[in-house]
Amino acid sequence: MAEFLNLAAFFVLTMVALGLWRILRGPRRGDRIMAAQLLGTGGIAVLLLLAQTAPLPGMIDAALVLALLAAFVSAAFIKAAAAAESGK
Repeated sequence: MAEFLNLAAFFVLTMVALGLWRILRGPRRGDRIMAAQLLGTGGIAVLLLLAQTAPLPGMIDAALVLALLAAFVSAAFIKAAAAAESGK
């Protein structure tokens, strides 16, 4: 079972790495923030998958912190976008 979870973590990490392309080359800010959210979600998934194979309880805590930071990033982006829109 551990091999399957490690393989799933590798697959998710590969898909997240492909999402980096969208952050670097995204035509709009919205595309970039969605790709950053993908990185956060993928990072959470990888940490939770690896936490099941390794006896490190800190990985689950790191995944929870990453989820919280991803929510703050989304809120900050929406606030910044609204401020930029009202400034036009």
